[in-house]
Amino acid sequence: MPVLEFEHISKRYRSLFREERWALRDFSLLLEAGEIVGFLGPNGAGKTTAINIAVGLVHATSGSGTLLGKEFGEVSARRRVGFLPESPAYYHRNARATLKMCGALNGLREPELSRRASQLLAAVGLDDEAERNVGKFSRGMLQRVGVAQAFINDPDLLILDEPTSALDPISRLHIRRLLLDARNRGKSVFLSSHQLSEIELLCDRIFFVQAGRVVAAGSTGELLRSSEACEITVSNTNGLPASAVDIQRQADQTTFTIPVSEQRAAIEQIWAAGGTLIRVARKTKSLEEVFIDVMNGNSGERTP
Repeated sequence: MPVLEFEHISKRYRSLFREERWALRDFSLLLEAGEIVGFLGPNGAGKTTAINIAVGLVHATSGSGTLLGKEFGEVSARRRVGFLPESPAYYHRNARATLKMCGALNGLREPELSRRASQLLAAVGLDDEAERNVGKFSRGMLQRVGVAQAFINDPDLLILDEPTSALDPISRLHIRRLLLDARNRGKSVFLSSHQLSEIELLCDRIFFVQAGRVVAAGSTGELLRSSEACEITVSNTNGLPASAVDIQRQADQTTFTIPVSEQRAAIEQIWAAGGTLIRVARKTKSLEEVFIDVMNGNSGERTP
């Protein structure tokens, strides 16, 4: 059973003085147990609306969905979810008390409540700031408190909206370790972020959403692997194919890029010229390149 599923969800907003606006249109997505899924799209694409529908803060205009096997909005399912909104805010109390309050609201009791709070403050690098009022925290420190509270009830599913925004590299490493450990323990993570490097490092699959629709999806490896070019490294030859580009020479080795369709002919040419083949690899893209291609409608990746 999927831990999170959207089935043809649409969400329309209306007002007395403005034309209706569709935040989501026929939106479908599925998250399996034990995976981290990235959720990418430009501002206004509908990502936060989809998250709010999943946790029951907003009702869909049409369509249906399930959260941990229950219909969206079911309290019993939400108790098994860890949620981080895009801009978390807290009462003015110290970090430890903040986490313990969140844990108590999720049904945790002492001594487990104190143990979890201390464990998570250390995991996000805030153990030395545990008794400090969160009202005096920086934005990045507040974000770490937000991630810690999402973990306080040891949830089966984490739904995180921009969890690494405003974080320094060391703090991002802390959060990354938490998320990977959660996946290794069979938890699932639904992650919306503009930090493409984090999505690339963390996610098993990625969904791209634009204008309220999922427009492309695939495993991270598939998405980053270009189907158009390969990179070849050779030595002891000057006879490179005419189509070679991005030529780099270092010591006695030469690396160049050619279209995949010409790979075999290029290798035969290198051998015929007395060269030695060292490495052949499919050329990869950065996630930023994939994102731009998808948003511009140039992606050859499958749609769900």
